Amino acid sequence: MDVVVADDGALFREGLQLLLGAAGQRVVGCVEDGDKLLDLLERVPAEVAIMDIRMPPGLDGGLITAQRVRARYPDMGLLLLSQHAEAHYLYRLLEIGTKRIGYRLKDQVAGVAVLADTLVRIAAGELVIEPSLAANLVDRSSARGQGPLADLTDRERGVLRLMAEGRSNGGIAAELYLSVKSVEKHIASIFTKLGLSTEPAAHHRRVLAVLTYLRSSRTAG
Repeated sequence: MDVVVADDGALFREGLQLLLGAAGQRVVGCVEDGDKLLDLLERVPAEVAIMDIRMPPGLDGGLITAQRVRARYPDMGLLLLSQHAEAHYLYRLLEIGTKRIGYRLKDQVAGVAVLADTLVRIAAGELVIEPSLAANLVDRSSARGQGPLADLTDRERGVLRLMAEGRSNGGIAAELYLSVKSVEKHIASIFTKLGLSTEPAAHHRRVLAVLTYLRSSRTAG
C-alpha cells in the first residue's frame, strides 16, 4: 500500500522508511511536521498516514494533524506513534475516529512483522491499540478486586485484553490457540458480566464499548 510518514526525528523517519520497504509497503512521501503532511497529501495520494503524536505543530501536533487528515480524507488510514503508552492519548485518538486508525509504541513497530500486521489491520478498517496499553487498562481495572472485572476468569481477562487491542474474533482465537466458537462464547460471557450489549455490532464499536467500560471503571470511585 502507499504510505506517507510524518515525524520530526530524521533518524526515525529514515529507519521507518527502511522498515516499510522491507514490509512491502511503498513510501510515497516523508516529511517532518503536520503542516507539511497536509501539503503533501494535496499532491500525493496515500492509503495510510503514519505520524508521531509529539511533533509540530504544537506539543501534540500528531493528534491535531490526524484530526485534520481525517476531516479531509475520511477513508485514509491513520497510524499514530508514541514513545510512551498513554491512556489520555488513546482517548483523544478515539475522538478522531474508531475505524482505520491505530495507536502504537515506536519501539514496538520496529519489527517488520508487527508493522506489516498493524498496517494491514488499519487498511482493513480496524481500530488497532498498543497491546501493553490495552493490558494495562484491563489489569488496573481488575486489580481493584471488586466489580464486574473481578468476576472474569483468567481466560476471559485474556480475551478482554485482546478485544481492547482491537483484535477480531479470529485474531483472538489464533493468539490464544482457541476455536472461534470458543472465543465467541467467552466474549458473550464477558459482555454479560460487564453489562454491555450482546447485540451484534460492528467490530470497532465492540472495541469502543470495551474501552469505554474500562475508562469508566478506572475513574469510578
